[in-house]
Amino acid sequence: MLNIGFIGVGGIAEVHLRHISGMEGTRVAGIYDVNTDRAEEIARKYEGKVYPSLEALLDGEKLDAVYICVPPFAHGDIEAAVVERELPMFVEKPISIFRDPAERILKMVQEKDLLTSVGYHWRYSEAANKARVALQSQKPGMVLGYWLGDMPMVGWWRKRNRSGGQMVEQTTHIVDLARYLVGEVTEVYAVYGYGELKDSVEGVTIPDVGSITLKFDNGAVGTISNTCVFDQFYHTVGLDIITRDLVLEVRGDSVTERKKGETYQRRNGSDPYYEEDIAFIEAVKTGDRSRIRSSYADGYRTHQITVAANESAEKGQPIQLQIEVPHR
Repeated sequence: MLNIGFIGVGGIAEVHLRHISGMEGTRVAGIYDVNTDRAEEIARKYEGKVYPSLEALLDGEKLDAVYICVPPFAHGDIEAAVVERELPMFVEKPISIFRDPAERILKMVQEKDLLTSVGYHWRYSEAANKARVALQSQKPGMVLGYWLGDMPMVGWWRKRNRSGGQMVEQTTHIVDLARYLVGEVTEVYAVYGYGELKDSVEGVTIPDVGSITLKFDNGAVGTISNTCVFDQFYHTVGLDIITRDLVLEVRGDSVTERKKGETYQRRNGSDPYYEEDIAFIEAVKTGDRSRIRSSYADGYRTHQITVAANESAEKGQPIQLQIEVPHR
C-alpha cells in the first residue's frame, strides 16, 4: 500500500485526492494545510490524518510520495523539506513566481536524482498527443496560443507578488504545450496592459492583458496572448500550430486538423488529470519514470519562459533563454 501525503488541499488538490483515493494500492495517508478547517473537511472525506505542521506530516507519517498543491507564493521551503527527506513529489504548477526558489529546488532535485512530476496535465491529453504524432511529419512554422477568460475570484490571484500574474499562473499551460509540441524557446518578448481590472476589482496589481512573442530553436515563431477581463466566462483557451500542409487546433477537450478541403476533429477519450496521476503513482511503485511527461527539470524550462515574459514586459526588451537544463 502506497501512503501519499498532501500539502495544500484546495480546489486542484481535490482532483488528485479523488484519483488517489480511488486507485488500488494507494491511500491518502496524511494532510497538511494552513486552513485547518479545510484540512479537517478533506480528512473526513478521504480518510486521511490531519497534521498540524509540514514537519509533523513529513516526520510523523511513513510516506511513499507527496503532492504539493499550494499557491505560487508558497513554493520553496515546502519542496526543500520534501527533497531533504528524499520523497518523490508531484508539484502543481506554477512551481514558483520568480526564477528562485525554483532554481534552488531544481539543483536539490538533480543532486538527489529525485523522482518528480509537475502538473502540466495538457501533456497527458489525447488531443495534445494526437497533435504530437501529426507533427512528426510536419515542420511547424507559426504558433498561436490563447488563454482568454475571466479572473479567478481568489485574493492571492489578483496580486502579482502572490500569483506571478496570469502568464505565470494560468497561461503557463499553453506555454508548456507549445514547448511539448513545437520545441524549446530561445527568446521571449512581452507586452502587458493594465487598466480595466484596476477600475473594477479591488486590489488588482496584475496585468489585464498580455502578449508574448516566442522564438523557437527550430526556427518557428509564435505569439501567446492572455486576458482575464471577461465577466466570469471564457472565450478560448488553446494552441494553434500552423505548418505548410496542416493547421492543428489543440483545445482542452479536442484537437482539430485542417487540411486543404478536409477537417477532422478528435475528442479526448480519457481524463488527462487522471492520466498524469497514474503516471506518477506507477513511477513511485516501479521506479520507471518513462510515463512522466513533465519532471521538475522540464517544468522549470517552462517556468523560465513565463518568468522571462514578466521580465521582458518590465524592461521593454527581449529576453534570451538558456535551454541546456536537463530534462530529468
